[in-house]
Amino acid sequence: MLSRRQFIKTGITLLGSLTLSSCLKQDIFREKFQELTGEEKKAFLKRLEERYERKYGIRINVDATPPLKDAVFGYGLDLSRCIGCRRCVYACMKENNQSRDIPIQWIRVMRIKKEDFNPSDFEHSEHYYSPEEVPEEGYIYIPIQCQQCERPACVKVCPTKATWKEPDGIVVIDYEWCIGCRCCMAACPYWARRFNWGEPYIPKEELNPYTHYYGNRPRMRGVVEKCTFCIQRTRKGRYPACVEACPVGARKFGNLLDPQSEIRYILDNFRVFRLKAELNTEPKFFYFFSLG
Repeated sequence: MLSRRQFIKTGITLLGSLTLSSCLKQDIFREKFQELTGEEKKAFLKRLEERYERKYGIRINVDATPPLKDAVFGYGLDLSRCIGCRRCVYACMKENNQSRDIPIQWIRVMRIKKEDFNPSDFEHSEHYYSPEEVPEEGYIYIPIQCQQCERPACVKVCPTKATWKEPDGIVVIDYEWCIGCRCCMAACPYWARRFNWGEPYIPKEELNPYTHYYGNRPRMRGVVEKCTFCIQRTRKGRYPACVEACPVGARKFGNLLDPQSEIRYILDNFRVFRLKAELNTEPKFFYFFSLG
């Protein structure tokens, strides 16, 4: 016979075990967003929007616009025009809700002497230079961000399959499934991914409320994030924010499958190169020189 004290103690232990088991089962067997039905996705997005509204005090729209049919996005960057002003960096931060207190920047702009330029070696490049003094004689500037690889090394190493390549070529991350192991960061040869060491801070008045589930919706502590070609814009027929912000027209964007697109014109008429091409990641980010 169990005493009353023993009975209560045993009951609490069993209840705790069942609760833990239930939580584990729910976590293990919960479906990924991409596997939900249309109605399930709507319900999930609504709960997500409500969560953000409680946290930030404003209405935030989170959509899940799917890839466009017959579209694979590509990017071109004219290094002979880039002046290293970093306006693309700041436009990206504003558009994509990147943390402000410990700034997270998806775009790095490297400065390098012309005679030292090597698309496979950035040993002599410099990230920390004064943008007030650009452009500088004898230097070129190389903006680097996610290269949206056709064979992304980051995808191969993710243990939870939280990152993958979409049909339109954009490599995305499901923040709800990222466990923050940073294997993808170690695998990326372009240092294109960023880790949130703390809770991201964005002032309410600076928050962009028009977001995409796989893109610029507010992130959380302990997850990895990166450039998504402004998925919330490009899947609706708009240019990425960095393209619109460039004051010299060095940035080009378009559909690689469209023979009439600007990016195809560049590929057909200029000699292009890709960073660290010898790694066979096959980036869809192309660099070129249009001026002598």
